[in-house]
Amino acid sequence: MLKENPRKQVHHVVTRPGRRHGDPDVEIPVAEDLTTTPGIPQKSEDVSFYSRVYPLESQNIEKAADREWVWTVYTEEIKKYRLRHDELNEPLVNYAHETGKIEPTGTPTQGIDHTEEIRLKARELGFGEAGFTKYDHKYAYVSKKSWVKYEHAICLALEQDYAKTQSLPSLDAETTHFGTYEVEGALALDLADYIRTLGYHAQVHSPNDNSGVYIPMFVAAGLGQLGANGQLLSPHFGSRARLAIITTDAPVTYDEPIDYGLHQFCQECQVCVNRCPGRALVKEKVWWRGAEKNKLIYDRCRPVMARYEGCAVCMKVCPIQRYGATPVMKHYVETGEILGKNTDNLEGYELSDKGYFGPGTLPQFNREFFEIPHGRKEDWLFENFKKSLEEGMPTTEEIVDFAAELKKIVDVGATTRGDE
Repeated sequence: MLKENPRKQVHHVVTRPGRRHGDPDVEIPVAEDLTTTPGIPQKSEDVSFYSRVYPLESQNIEKAADREWVWTVYTEEIKKYRLRHDELNEPLVNYAHETGKIEPTGTPTQGIDHTEEIRLKARELGFGEAGFTKYDHKYAYVSKKSWVKYEHAICLALEQDYAKTQSLPSLDAETTHFGTYEVEGALALDLADYIRTLGYHAQVHSPNDNSGVYIPMFVAAGLGQLGANGQLLSPHFGSRARLAIITTDAPVTYDEPIDYGLHQFCQECQVCVNRCPGRALVKEKVWWRGAEKNKLIYDRCRPVMARYEGCAVCMKVCPIQRYGATPVMKHYVETGEILGKNTDNLEGYELSDKGYFGPGTLPQFNREFFEIPHGRKEDWLFENFKKSLEEGMPTTEEIVDFAAELKKIVDVGATTRGDE
């Protein structure tokens, strides 16, 4: 009896520039049963409704309480590294914040489309992906809506070191994660300078001070699709990249979203869902704020990230990240199987105080492990002050420190809103 041929029918082939500038183009075959939609499935009227009635805000503001809390559970090594990173990164973030005000240094040439010129410069600088789309204000954070000056968005992805990423979770992986932000912040400033020589404005949206939710715009620019892990899956490096945007008034032509077959592939794969240490990923897609997606459970993700060097197991075990879209999709067409699934090579990881976990095994955590503070920075401040009151009357010094910290929060909030 003849064995059934598992080979899949190819629906279309996506051709993309090579991983690095100068590399040959790559071809990604998309099986017929993986074909869905190029963009993120969404109900536009719902997206607009949530944008108006329940507008988005940055996690740096809305979830600042747990961002303060993480410093209390960091290892000394991570704490030391993060402090150094913040010191190096702060000037880049601060300068980027002011770039929308900088005037062009060159004279514009009427009738010239600068899309490919800017894309080439981005690739020469080292960006792995560069795409063009409209900056969609429906995804802008409340605190940034009035800050964004220009209409066109240049979406930029910078790959982080492959070998260090595969050591996740680890200090090495965190250094390449945050180190890539530092490099990208500087490169984005360089690209903005170049755009100004063409005679146009360029506003840098720092990768460490996002102006909004970037992934929908990256998808619109054809740079990947939304994965089951809640991250942008790019054809060359999956979610192993850091994202930044430059908005500009330079004349450019928008790219189109591309169906890489990843929406359905993720539903077939499910490795990140099955391997998440915190069980923070959900198998079935839901409609959330008008978009169809696998919704992350933040409160089950954050405690693991904080205590285990940023975790990112969902990135590590993604076959697109590990092997790249071309070999993964070719393997699927030829065999009908997910490359690496159920192998230690793809699915194995180690947690510092828990040991090694191969396919089918997961760490266990007690209920208290997942208890984290919620809300803004002032919520965390008041919660801590309340605890000190329960322990007895605070000292004058503690009251003064509390008042000073509260004033700092209020002042930063006023600056963010643009208050006088």
